[in-house]
Order: sequence, then C-alpha cells, then structure tokens
Amino acid sequence: MRFLVRDRLLALGDDYWIEDDRGEKAYLVDGKAIRLRDTFELKDTQGRVLIDIHQKMFALRDTMVIERDGEPLATVRRKRLSLLRNHYRVTLADGRTVLDVSGKILDREFAIEYDGELLAVVSRRWLHVRETYGVDVVREDADPALLIAVTVCVIHLSEKGREED
Repeated sequence: MRFLVRDRLLALGDDYWIEDDRGEKAYLVDGKAIRLRDTFELKDTQGRVLIDIHQKMFALRDTMVIERDGEPLATVRRKRLSLLRNHYRVTLADGRTVLDVSGKILDREFAIEYDGELLAVVSRRWLHVRETYGVDVVREDADPALLIAVTVCVIHLSEKGREED
C-alpha cells in the first residue's frame, strides 16, 4: 500500500493529510505547537488518535517515542556508532524487535527493514508532484500507521539534526 506525504507535513503546529494511492485521505498528522517537546498525533479520517509521537525530554541523544493508546509502541533514535548520520534504530516496546532505517533521509530516499526484510520504502522517485514523497508499505502484515509514524520521527530528527549543525 502506498501513501503520499507532503513535505511540509513536518512543520510543527500544522496539520496535514496523508493520502492513499487513490488520492483519498488516509491519516492526519496533527502537529502540536504549544508544547515543551516536539509532539505529533497521527489520526484516522474520523479524527481518532491512532498514534502519539513525542520527543523524549531527558535523553542523551535526540529520541522520539511512539505510543498507541497511552502505551509505548516504539522508540526512535539515531544509531549510535553509525558512520552515516542517516541510520536510525527503532526499538519496539518488547525490547527485542528492532527496525533499521537507512538511506538518504534528507532526500526522502530510505528503507525501513526488520531483520534484513524490507517493510517499507520512502521515496520521491516515483512521484512527479513537487515537495511530496511516497511511503510504500511493502509487507501486507505490516502496520502502516506505525511505519508512517516511524517515517515522521526519522525525518523530524534528521531535519532537527541538520538545523543544529
């Protein structure tokens, strides 16, 4: 399943729709501007919050936390000893399941993998609309909302890191 995301989606405080491959609204990313930490909500078309995304306040490295129904779902942070700054690790709540995110994050050309198996591809290549990229969820049993939340976190952390440099 393929989703289309407008690049300006990551502007904190702004709300943007993510569309499916038929051009229909699928998810709303609701950026919360008046907060002490960077916060987003991923909502369905009826406005129900599916996933909460927020910056972890007291972490040694920039870290984003993904929660569902108030329970931790995943933690996203830059890989510790990566020669490339464009490599992130997503640890699911069970502590054993780790997703790897690597590629050209700032160019919106990267992959999300689990144990060497491709879960999703984020790319601008197949799109002709400016400032838009696609999230192609490859595995049918994968959670699209989680993979979109991971994408939002990784791009947000990468952009934030670029601003600090």
